[in-house]
Amino acid sequence: MDDTEPKKGKGFWGAILRSQSLSIRPKNTETRPDRRLSDGDVLSRRRRPVHPVQQSAARGPPKKTVRVRDTPELRSVSPPTPLTEWPPHGFTMDEELLQDAAVGLIAYGAPSFRGRKRPIPHAPEDFYALYATPSNGSNRESDRANLNDLMAQLMTFRMQGPGQAKAPWETLEQPSCSFMFGQRRGTVTLNHWTSLGGKTPESIMLRDSGVLPRPMDLFQVLERLRELQAGLEDDDEALLYKILYRRILKDPERIMNPHKTLDKQITDLILVLSRADWTDYTDPKNHIATRHLFSPDPEDLSSYHKFLHQLLLSLELELRIHSTQHTDWAKEKLLSQIPPKIRWSLALARRWKEYVRIDGFGSELSQIKLRYKLKKRQVKMLKTFAKAMKWPNLDQTLESLAHYDDEFLLDQISSDAYAFFSGLAMLSHMHPNCGFQYRNSYTYWPAVCIVGKVLAPTCNFLAGWVGPARPTNDLGRSQIARIRTRNPRQTITRSDVESMAERSEALGPAAEVYPVREYVLVSPDGDRLLDTARIELLSLRAVPPSRGAEVQNPGLFDATIQFAIDGVSWPLNLSYDVNFVSAWPCSDGPHPLFFDYLYKSVPIDDLVHVQDWGGYFRKPTLPASARSTPVPGGLYNPANSAQSEGKPDENQDEEVLVIEAMGVKDNEVLARAWCAHWGLNAVVAEINTTCMACAVRECYAATLTVLILVEDREIDTGELYT
Repeated sequence: MDDTEPKKGKGFWGAILRSQSLSIRPKNTETRPDRRLSDGDVLSRRRRPVHPVQQSAARGPPKKTVRVRDTPELRSVSPPTPLTEWPPHGFTMDEELLQDAAVGLIAYGAPSFRGRKRPIPHAPEDFYALYATPSNGSNRESDRANLNDLMAQLMTFRMQGPGQAKAPWETLEQPSCSFMFGQRRGTVTLNHWTSLGGKTPESIMLRDSGVLPRPMDLFQVLERLRELQAGLEDDDEALLYKILYRRILKDPERIMNPHKTLDKQITDLILVLSRADWTDYTDPKNHIATRHLFSPDPEDLSSYHKFLHQLLLSLELELRIHSTQHTDWAKEKLLSQIPPKIRWSLALARRWKEYVRIDGFGSELSQIKLRYKLKKRQVKMLKTFAKAMKWPNLDQTLESLAHYDDEFLLDQISSDAYAFFSGLAMLSHMHPNCGFQYRNSYTYWPAVCIVGKVLAPTCNFLAGWVGPARPTNDLGRSQIARIRTRNPRQTITRSDVESMAERSEALGPAAEVYPVREYVLVSPDGDRLLDTARIELLSLRAVPPSRGAEVQNPGLFDATIQFAIDGVSWPLNLSYDVNFVSAWPCSDGPHPLFFDYLYKSVPIDDLVHVQDWGGYFRKPTLPASARSTPVPGGLYNPANSAQSEGKPDENQDEEVLVIEAMGVKDNEVLARAWCAHWGLNAVVAEINTTCMACAVRECYAATLTVLILVEDREIDTGELYT
């Protein structure tokens, strides 16, 4: 569904800043689809064939139909206690519910989702961004993790000002890190999975305006930066104009039409910052901005000077945009139209304003004294991180940290440390699939690396890192490893996102009445907690370099996790960089499931019988068993697998495989490793917060065919890594 913006006049920034009201949006005139999910406007790639048994039960004419009246009591029908049977007490299979009664009895507390498509500013119309939001308007629960708990507050940046982003398109970075991490370790949100289907340009070129600022020496730049620590002089128009155009910029219309209004000054600053010779912070190589400040050469301060000059121009623009003279809508509209290169400069300027103070300056480098307001907090967070990750030489590390802190030398360790302690980091992964082993103790992996995603249930997750994870004999005592993976064939498309609302409706397609017989109460076998699977080994096999190619550093490895299932070893290759989506919580569950949502349950110890689910690798000339990793003897029963005989289930391209992985945490790791082996993305649901029916519907909404059910229950296994 497109998010249409209100149409405004053709004026420039002044028209935007003077606007104070939104245009009235046109009413939504779209029609709802027919009763069956497989009919109407739902896409063929998610078409649901009718199950033979369900078809007779759902479509056969009932012997007796009782129409439920739309009385006031039934408008708020909701189960006072969790449902244990279907139909509930007082209802029969032959009854039909009107809209309000059906919502209260079936859909109350069940999440549904809406897909959104938004244009990318300054990019051709072929490019777009995709998002997913809850369509019922409830913000009481969410599938995303708390950034404060993850120590990930500085990973995201809200363009409209301080505070948490309320929508994923409000952040500077895209996809939004504020809506990235799921509630469960190693998972992502439904919105992040949806955003991966967007089409974004690699870079957006900015035309060089050719407008030059006034020359300023280092002393003048630092002097103005220190003045801005007290705020912008926007209450005195004459003084503001005098400072900007006598010290920083040149007014091209000084005689006939001086630029005394904020909108014209904003335009001039944007034109100056559009020059190609300024640093482009959209490039991840430039995200460690403090390398321009770290250990500058007293004989050559050109890089140091240029960084601070660009920072000053960006800060002047940032403070004018966020002036109290502008409405919130005007700020949001203006920021959305500023090119990305300038927006990233604005982000750095705001970080500087919030976290850095100039206590002293002069014409000499030694006279410049910077103070970092965030340093104490960052030191505390680093100590917490090291303890949570069971850092091998923890005492030595904390002692060294205290020494550098006492001597005020934390900003002299490295440019990376400088960026962390100052709060000026704008980090992204240059090599997201790199992890490392440290002192033969543990391995540590980024949350975006497939090894980290799979092992996360048995580890801690902080600041975007997963650990301490199992060590491996395939790496040196302290060595970095780069993991080779392939992109899975299973993706989400624009059309999938636009039809997400229809596929996530708890009631199914809209109708005048909702027959009780079309719903069923589903639940996993919670009494069967399996404890037969264990992680045996993390193996990394070095990939030999191509003929004539140079040896890469860090080295490239293929990752494999070996499991013991009922005493028999079974290796799974982490070949595909799949994603695991944290299921959205529901309330007042369990909820009934509409009959057209197909699923097949399998306990974790029978997962080895399932191969090539969905048929992504199926070839008519080869049976599935010949294309997969051989399963150890005694674990694989061809009689239980349709694929093993080359007879795939006709509904399997959209039927959801529900893996019951409750029990020890190794069960969840096994399920995730199986997904990485076959290239299948999955939804992960905790059965105490999301009922099975809502999790299956979310799989359909996300166009995923695997659901992993887990339960957070403390089970003493006596192992180090659980």
